[in-house]
Amino acid sequence: MAKSNGKAMLGRWAFLIGVVLAVIFGFFSAGTWLAWLLVVLGLVVGLVNISDKEVGAFLTAGTVLVLMGYFGGQTLSSVMYLSNIFTNILTLFVPATIVVAVKSVLALARD
Repeated sequence: MAKSNGKAMLGRWAFLIGVVLAVIFGFFSAGTWLAWLLVVLGLVVGLVNISDKEVGAFLTAGTVLVLMGYFGGQTLSSVMYLSNIFTNILTLFVPATIVVAVKSVLALARD
């Protein structure tokens, strides 16, 4: 993760809070506010938490996580709690992965 400064701490907390909320609210019903909160936390993670040298590893891990989260949610759809957790994790990581990918493409275009 990025250097230890205010932005990095914000990104770390956004990631931690997002994952904890994704798991907790997999067991409880939540309104659309949870999805919006997870999207915002994902955007924060993607914008401030990933340094230039971590982009490749994050995009690889993020892509695998999103794909496996989607297929895991489809495969385990009969187990409601697991399906909800996978959906919540996707809601957190898809925006983060998209932001990092766009930042990477912009950096490549500048070079």
